[in-house]
Amino acid sequence: MENKTKGFVYLTKERLHEIETELNGLKGKGRKEIADKIAEARAHGDLSENAEYDAAKHEQEHLEIKIGKLTEMLSRVKIISASDLPDDKIYILHNVKLKDLKTKEEFVYKLVSPEEADLDQDKISVTSPMGQSLLGKKHGEEVELNVPAGKLKYKIMQIYK
Repeated sequence: MENKTKGFVYLTKERLHEIETELNGLKGKGRKEIADKIAEARAHGDLSENAEYDAAKHEQEHLEIKIGKLTEMLSRVKIISASDLPDDKIYILHNVKLKDLKTKEEFVYKLVSPEEADLDQDKISVTSPMGQSLLGKKHGEEVELNVPAGKLKYKIMQIYK
């Protein structure tokens, strides 16, 4: 059943697989480990003053919340592929080579959904200020981004999948 209160979550097949694997691990191994901790804490007797039992129950609550969030998110997934998108301008899943017009430094970002964003891998969300300023732009265009330290200006050097 589709969730009508929230929009789709756009993921690549690879990211969908990673999330499904994580969810299966939480449901299987994660639940078993917490059940074992609870059983061990119960074996220590009086539960009213048993800090280990309280900690294990708290951990179980957090695990179930995470499982619920992942399950709900997966119910709204739409798979996207860069090959399904045109090459005429910047869309989600495109790589963008930018040149900082002040420092002349060049760098590459990949525009992804918020669920896939990871700055360590140079993946920026299309909903971030940088992502929003790049979407729909074409090769050769200049982009201006307001940040707390002032304005940043970039030139789009290349767009590729």
